[in-house]
Amino acid sequence: MALREIVTVGDEVLRKRAREVSSFDAKLGILLDDMTETMKYDNRGIGLAAPQVGVLRRVFVVDVGDENGLMEFVNPEIITTEGSVISEEGCLSVPGRSGCVNRPERIIVRAHNRSGEPFELKAEGLLAICICHESDHLDGVLFIDKLTEQEEATD
Repeated sequence: MALREIVTVGDEVLRKRAREVSSFDAKLGILLDDMTETMKYDNRGIGLAAPQVGVLRRVFVVDVGDENGLMEFVNPEIITTEGSVISEEGCLSVPGRSGCVNRPERIIVRAHNRSGEPFELKAEGLLAICICHESDHLDGVLFIDKLTEQEEATD
Protein backbone atom coordinates (compact mmCIF):
# COMPACT_ATOMS: atom_id res chain seq x y z
CA MET A 1 0.00 0.00 0.00
CA ALA A 2 1.06 3.56 -0.64
CA LEU A 3 -0.18 6.95 0.40
CA ARG A 4 -1.63 9.03 -2.41
CA GLU A 5 -1.75 12.79 -2.57
CA ILE A 6 -5.20 14.22 -1.91
CA VAL A 7 -6.38 16.67 -4.55
CA THR A 8 -7.85 19.86 -3.11
CA VAL A 9 -10.53 22.30 -4.21
CA GLY A 10 -9.47 24.26 -7.26
CA ASP A 11 -8.13 21.20 -9.07
CA GLU A 12 -10.37 20.55 -12.08
CA VAL A 13 -10.36 16.75 -11.54
CA LEU A 14 -12.73 17.26 -8.59
CA ARG A 15 -15.34 18.77 -10.94
CA LYS A 16 -15.33 15.96 -13.53
CA ARG A 17 -17.64 12.95 -13.70
CA ALA A 18 -15.76 9.73 -12.94
CA ARG A 19 -15.88 6.80 -15.38
CA GLU A 20 -17.25 3.37 -14.55
CA VAL A 21 -14.85 0.61 -13.64
CA SER A 22 -14.84 -2.19 -16.21
CA SER A 23 -11.82 -4.23 -15.06
CA PHE A 24 -11.91 -5.76 -11.61
CA ASP A 25 -8.21 -6.52 -11.56
CA ALA A 26 -5.10 -6.12 -9.43
CA LYS A 27 -4.81 -2.46 -10.44
CA LEU A 28 -8.24 -1.79 -8.88
CA GLY A 29 -7.18 -3.63 -5.73
CA ILE A 30 -4.06 -1.47 -5.43
CA LEU A 31 -6.16 1.70 -5.86
CA LEU A 32 -8.59 0.59 -3.14
CA ASP A 33 -5.77 -0.36 -0.76
CA ASP A 34 -3.97 2.95 -1.36
CA MET A 35 -7.19 4.93 -0.87
CA THR A 36 -7.86 3.16 2.43
CA GLU A 37 -4.38 3.89 3.72
CA THR A 38 -4.58 7.52 2.56
CA MET A 39 -8.04 8.07 4.10
CA LYS A 40 -7.87 6.17 7.31
CA TYR A 41 -4.31 5.99 8.42
CA ASP A 42 -2.80 9.22 7.12
CA ASN A 43 -5.73 11.64 7.29
CA ARG A 44 -8.20 10.17 9.79
CA GLY A 45 -11.07 10.50 7.34
CA ILE A 46 -14.23 8.42 7.13
CA GLY A 47 -14.56 8.37 3.34
CA LEU A 48 -12.47 8.92 0.22
CA ALA A 49 -13.44 8.83 -3.45
CA ALA A 50 -11.05 8.05 -6.28
CA PRO A 51 -11.28 11.56 -7.82
CA GLN A 52 -9.88 12.90 -4.52
CA VAL A 53 -6.63 11.11 -5.33
CA GLY A 54 -6.73 12.20 -8.98
CA VAL A 55 -8.26 9.01 -10.42
CA LEU A 56 -11.47 9.46 -12.42
CA ARG A 57 -13.05 6.12 -11.60
CA ARG A 58 -16.38 5.40 -9.85
CA VAL A 59 -14.84 4.05 -6.65
CA PHE A 60 -14.88 5.07 -3.01
CA VAL A 61 -14.03 3.68 0.42
CA VAL A 62 -15.87 4.35 3.67
CA ASP A 63 -15.24 3.54 7.32
CA VAL A 64 -17.46 5.44 9.76
CA GLY A 65 -16.26 3.40 12.74
CA ASP A 66 -19.38 1.25 13.05
CA GLU A 67 -19.89 -2.51 12.90
CA ASN A 68 -19.58 -2.48 9.09
CA GLY A 69 -15.91 -1.50 9.27
CA LEU A 70 -14.16 -0.67 6.02
CA MET A 71 -16.43 -0.82 2.98
CA GLU A 72 -15.44 -0.55 -0.67
CA PHE A 73 -17.88 0.62 -3.34
CA VAL A 74 -17.20 0.17 -7.05
CA ASN A 75 -19.65 1.67 -9.57
CA PRO A 76 -22.09 2.62 -6.78
CA GLU A 77 -25.63 3.74 -7.47
CA ILE A 78 -27.99 5.11 -4.83
CA ILE A 79 -31.29 3.51 -5.76
CA THR A 80 -33.61 4.84 -3.04
CA THR A 81 -33.55 7.66 -0.52
CA GLU A 82 -35.84 8.40 2.40
CA GLY A 83 -36.16 11.20 4.90
CA SER A 84 -33.94 14.20 5.34
CA VAL A 85 -31.28 15.20 7.83
CA ILE A 86 -29.04 18.25 8.09
CA SER A 87 -25.57 17.45 9.33
CA GLU A 88 -22.21 19.15 9.55
CA GLU A 89 -19.68 17.93 6.97
CA GLY A 90 -16.09 18.50 6.08
CA CYS A 91 -13.92 17.05 3.34
CA LEU A 92 -10.28 16.07 2.92
CA SER A 93 -10.34 17.88 -0.44
CA VAL A 94 -11.72 21.09 1.09
CA PRO A 95 -9.36 21.69 4.03
CA GLY A 96 -10.28 24.27 6.63
CA ARG A 97 -13.99 24.42 5.78
CA SER A 98 -17.08 22.74 7.14
CA GLY A 99 -20.77 23.35 6.95
CA CYS A 100 -24.25 21.94 7.15
CA VAL A 101 -25.65 19.89 4.28
CA ASN A 102 -29.11 18.39 3.79
CA ARG A 103 -28.81 14.66 3.00
CA PRO A 104 -31.16 11.66 2.91
CA GLU A 105 -31.64 10.02 6.30
CA ARG A 106 -31.78 6.51 4.83
CA ILE A 107 -30.60 5.10 1.53
CA ILE A 108 -30.22 1.88 -0.38
CA VAL A 109 -27.05 1.69 -2.47
CA ARG A 110 -26.15 -0.89 -5.08
CA ALA A 111 -22.48 -1.42 -5.95
CA HIS A 112 -19.79 -4.01 -6.63
CA ASN A 113 -16.91 -5.13 -4.44
CA ARG A 114 -13.30 -5.28 -5.62
CA SER A 115 -13.92 -8.71 -7.18
CA GLY A 116 -16.85 -7.45 -9.25
CA GLU A 117 -19.52 -9.14 -7.14
CA PRO A 118 -22.67 -7.01 -6.81
CA PHE A 119 -24.16 -6.12 -3.43
CA GLU A 120 -26.90 -3.95 -2.03
CA LEU A 121 -26.74 -2.12 1.28
CA LYS A 122 -29.31 -0.30 3.41
CA ALA A 123 -27.67 2.56 5.28
CA GLU A 124 -28.84 5.24 7.67
CA GLY A 125 -27.35 7.97 9.81
CA LEU A 126 -23.65 8.75 9.41
CA LEU A 127 -23.09 5.85 7.00
CA ALA A 128 -25.83 7.10 4.65
CA ILE A 129 -24.46 10.65 4.84
CA CYS A 130 -20.93 9.48 4.09
CA ILE A 131 -22.03 7.33 1.13
CA CYS A 132 -23.99 10.26 -0.33
CA HIS A 133 -21.00 12.61 0.18
CA GLU A 134 -18.62 10.20 -1.57
CA SER A 135 -21.13 9.47 -4.35
CA ASP A 136 -21.31 13.19 -5.06
CA HIS A 137 -17.53 13.22 -5.61
CA LEU A 138 -18.01 10.71 -8.44
CA ASP A 139 -20.21 13.25 -10.23
CA GLY A 140 -17.93 16.25 -9.65
CA VAL A 141 -20.05 17.66 -6.79
CA LEU A 142 -18.49 18.91 -3.54
CA PHE A 143 -20.23 19.38 -0.20
CA ILE A 144 -19.60 23.14 -0.49
CA ASP A 145 -22.01 23.15 -3.45
CA LYS A 146 -24.82 22.02 -1.13
CA LEU A 147 -24.19 24.07 2.01
CA THR A 148 -27.11 25.32 4.05
CA GLU A 149 -24.70 26.91 6.57
CA GLN A 150 -20.95 27.35 6.55
CA GLU A 151 -18.28 27.82 9.16
CA GLU A 152 -14.51 27.73 9.29
CA ALA A 153 -13.00 24.53 10.63
CA THR A 154 -11.24 24.70 13.95
CA ASP A 155 -8.47 22.42 15.12
